[in-house]
Amino acid sequence: MSTKLYIVEYYYKTKWGYADEFLQLFKKNHLPVLKKLIEIGRIINLNIAKPQFHTTEDGRWDYRVTITWKDISLLNDGFDEKIIARELYHDQETFKKEEQRRFDILSAHWDLPVVDVGTE
Repeated sequence: MSTKLYIVEYYYKTKWGYADEFLQLFKKNHLPVLKKLIEIGRIINLNIAKPQFHTTEDGRWDYRVTITWKDISLLNDGFDEKIIARELYHDQETFKKEEQRRFDILSAHWDLPVVDVGTE
């Protein structure tokens, strides 16, 4: 089993005018789940960023979430993050509705695994 860190950048492009709402929902519903994954050691590092300036529409993204996973095998080991969500959010109906809304206001989303090429 590999113990090499695995880094993925998750990009979110919202429909025009919905970036703030997306971030609010992300921080309310998904960020606590990610923080719990840090607590239990599955995630080593987490960073949320947005561009300082605008770009062309075809290259535009509103938020980038970079997650450093402890190991690539964690992504396919059958762990169910929904268990954490059920523990954190007793009102599952509201949680599911807000999570659906978070994805409804996206115009694009992509995941980009990245590798360190070094500085030598």
